[in-house]
Amino acid sequence: MGDREQKLEAAGFPLERGPKEGPVIDLLSVLGETLYASGQVPYDAGVLTSKGKVPSQVSVEDATKAAALCTANILRAIVLKLGSLDRIERVVRVTGYVNTDPDFTDCHLVINGATNLLKEVFGQEAGRHARTALGLAQLPLGTSVEVEAIFQLKK
Repeated sequence: MGDREQKLEAAGFPLERGPKEGPVIDLLSVLGETLYASGQVPYDAGVLTSKGKVPSQVSVEDATKAAALCTANILRAIVLKLGSLDRIERVVRVTGYVNTDPDFTDCHLVINGATNLLKEVFGQEAGRHARTALGLAQLPLGTSVEVEAIFQLKK
């Protein structure tokens, strides 16, 4: 296990609790030196841990934790498919989707959970990225958060 995987586990996200490849879509798609990660929801060992609207049904604090779990699932998928997070040069972009009440305007605070975990695992420089945080009327399965990401692979 590499240093980045150890950091992920130290943050509370054991590798073995991550997503499995599904029958319809790929967890990851690689084109040249760019890795596109499919959107991940806050599953922990196959159980959806956060459902509902932010902030009326899910607190901002809990949604932020869910965003970190979504991101951990992306990183776990990279380990599953590529063998190591050391294959990543840097994080390029993160898009976070938050299932919100109509008047909620703090989606960026929720998606900080994703950004903070990426910086913790990859470091301040390689973990720094462009980002969009969106509030939506609904997400798949009623989940509170979904995160997708793009990475640059090492040559």
